[in-house]
Amino acid sequence: MASDEEFQKLIKRINELAHKAKNEGLTDLEIIERKDLRQRYLKRFREGFKSQVEMMRVFDKNGKEVTPEKVKKVQRKKGLRDD
Repeated sequence: MASDEEFQKLIKRINELAHKAKNEGLTDLEIIERKDLRQRYLKRFREGFKSQVEMMRVFDKNGKEVTPEKVKKVQRKKGLRDD
Protein backbone atom coordinates (compact mmCIF):
# COMPACT_ATOMS: atom_id res chain seq x y z
CA MET A 1 0.00 0.00 0.00
CA ALA A 2 1.22 3.48 -0.81
CA SER A 3 2.32 5.82 1.95
CA ASP A 4 0.26 8.87 2.86
CA GLU A 5 2.74 11.07 0.99
CA GLU A 6 2.38 8.96 -2.15
CA PHE A 7 -1.39 9.02 -1.73
CA GLN A 8 -1.36 12.82 -1.53
CA LYS A 9 0.75 12.97 -4.71
CA LEU A 10 -1.76 10.67 -6.39
CA ILE A 11 -4.65 12.95 -5.43
CA LYS A 12 -2.70 16.03 -6.52
CA ARG A 13 -2.04 14.53 -9.96
CA ILE A 14 -5.68 13.44 -10.35
CA ASN A 15 -6.74 17.01 -9.57
CA GLU A 16 -4.20 18.45 -12.03
CA LEU A 17 -5.54 16.23 -14.78
CA ALA A 18 -9.14 17.10 -13.89
CA HIS A 19 -8.33 20.79 -14.10
CA LYS A 20 -6.54 20.36 -17.43
CA ALA A 21 -9.38 18.22 -18.81
CA LYS A 22 -11.88 20.92 -17.92
CA ASN A 23 -9.85 23.80 -19.34
CA GLU A 24 -7.98 22.51 -22.36
CA GLY A 25 -8.56 18.79 -22.76
CA LEU A 26 -6.26 15.82 -22.28
CA THR A 27 -3.98 13.92 -24.62
CA ASP A 28 -4.57 10.21 -25.17
CA LEU A 29 -1.71 9.40 -22.79
CA GLU A 30 -3.14 11.67 -20.11
CA ILE A 31 -6.53 10.00 -20.45
CA ILE A 32 -4.86 6.62 -19.88
CA GLU A 33 -2.89 8.03 -16.94
CA ARG A 34 -6.07 9.50 -15.42
CA LYS A 35 -7.84 6.15 -15.67
CA ASP A 36 -4.90 4.38 -13.98
CA LEU A 37 -4.69 6.99 -11.22
CA ARG A 38 -8.41 6.74 -10.54
CA GLN A 39 -8.18 2.94 -10.27
CA ARG A 40 -5.27 3.23 -7.83
CA TYR A 41 -7.18 5.82 -5.80
CA LEU A 42 -10.30 3.65 -5.61
CA LYS A 43 -8.26 0.62 -4.58
CA ARG A 44 -6.63 2.56 -1.75
CA PHE A 45 -9.96 4.08 -0.68
CA ARG A 46 -11.67 0.68 -0.57
CA GLU A 47 -8.81 -0.87 1.42
CA GLY A 48 -8.99 1.94 3.97
CA PHE A 49 -12.75 1.78 4.23
CA LYS A 50 -12.71 -2.00 4.67
CA SER A 51 -10.11 -1.66 7.41
CA GLN A 52 -12.25 0.93 9.23
CA VAL A 53 -15.31 -1.31 9.07
CA GLU A 54 -13.33 -4.29 10.31
CA MET A 55 -12.05 -2.30 13.29
CA MET A 56 -15.40 -0.86 14.36
CA ARG A 57 -17.38 -1.84 17.40
CA VAL A 58 -21.01 -0.79 17.69
CA PHE A 59 -22.82 -0.09 20.95
CA ASP A 60 -26.50 0.65 21.57
CA LYS A 61 -27.66 3.55 23.73
CA ASN A 62 -27.47 1.36 26.85
CA GLY A 63 -23.82 0.52 26.26
CA LYS A 64 -24.41 -3.04 25.08
CA GLU A 65 -22.21 -4.09 22.17
CA VAL A 66 -24.27 -4.80 19.05
CA THR A 67 -21.46 -5.20 16.52
CA PRO A 68 -22.70 -7.38 13.64
CA GLU A 69 -21.57 -10.99 13.95
CA LYS A 70 -20.00 -10.89 10.50
CA VAL A 71 -17.70 -8.07 11.64
CA LYS A 72 -16.93 -9.87 14.91
CA LYS A 73 -15.96 -12.97 12.95
CA VAL A 74 -13.49 -10.99 10.81
CA GLN A 75 -12.08 -9.33 13.93
CA ARG A 76 -11.57 -12.70 15.62
CA LYS A 77 -9.87 -14.08 12.54
CA LYS A 78 -7.46 -11.11 12.54
CA GLY A 79 -6.79 -11.43 16.26
CA LEU A 80 -8.57 -8.19 17.11
CA ARG A 81 -11.07 -9.85 19.47
CA ASP A 82 -10.64 -12.44 22.14
CA ASP A 83 -14.29 -13.21 22.86
